[in-house]
Amino acid sequence: MIKCVAFDMDDTLYDEIDYYKSGFAVVAGQIADNFGLQNKIIFETLWKIFNSGNHKTVFNAAAEQLGIVFDKNYIEKLVDVFRNHKPAIKLPSASKQILADLKKQYKLGLVTDGWLPAQEYKVKAFGIDKFFDCIIYTDKLGTENWKPSPKAYEKLLAELDVTAAESVYVGDNLTKDFISPNKMGFKTIRIVRPNRIHLEPAPSLEAEPQYEINSIAKLTDLLRKIDAV
Repeated sequence: MIKCVAFDMDDTLYDEIDYYKSGFAVVAGQIADNFGLQNKIIFETLWKIFNSGNHKTVFNAAAEQLGIVFDKNYIEKLVDVFRNHKPAIKLPSASKQILADLKKQYKLGLVTDGWLPAQEYKVKAFGIDKFFDCIIYTDKLGTENWKPSPKAYEKLLAELDVTAAESVYVGDNLTKDFISPNKMGFKTIRIVRPNRIHLEPAPSLEAEPQYEINSIAKLTDLLRKIDAV
């Protein structure tokens, strides 16, 4: 019997690309102020580079296209601005409804990867802390315990006093979300959002989810089917 449903956040509860759009808008403003360029042009440059598939060196590539120079310290400053910005993002109505419905029946948890305080700012922007009985930010456990480390999942089970066999983990990222939950005995569900950022295939069979849906709105029905098995 399922007693706990735990979630990833980015690209599971919302489209993570919305967060990047928010962050690039703030970074564009910073660059515009520092170099006397038009904010709109800078944002469009950052956004085009990111959407072309360059998710690692966006700021360097933007500087080259804009004809300016960013040294290492300035790049680090922009990364800091991005990670510390207060995101202009909203929780999709379907996600809000699902969380409200599931809270009536299950213990709910959130295990989210990523740098702090960025992940905390996302939770605050969405106003979702009220839905969860336990929120675990893997960065608080040390970067060595980011996914796919099992530590966050072990902490979740301990804090909610449930077993892995009584729990479901819902995520999106095939490279890291499901490896530890699968090994530990969770049921695992992947939500495939159309606008997802991470398109990499699973590195191994143990990284594959047991179930897959294309909308969070289908989660309740799937949980019932899993419980009936």
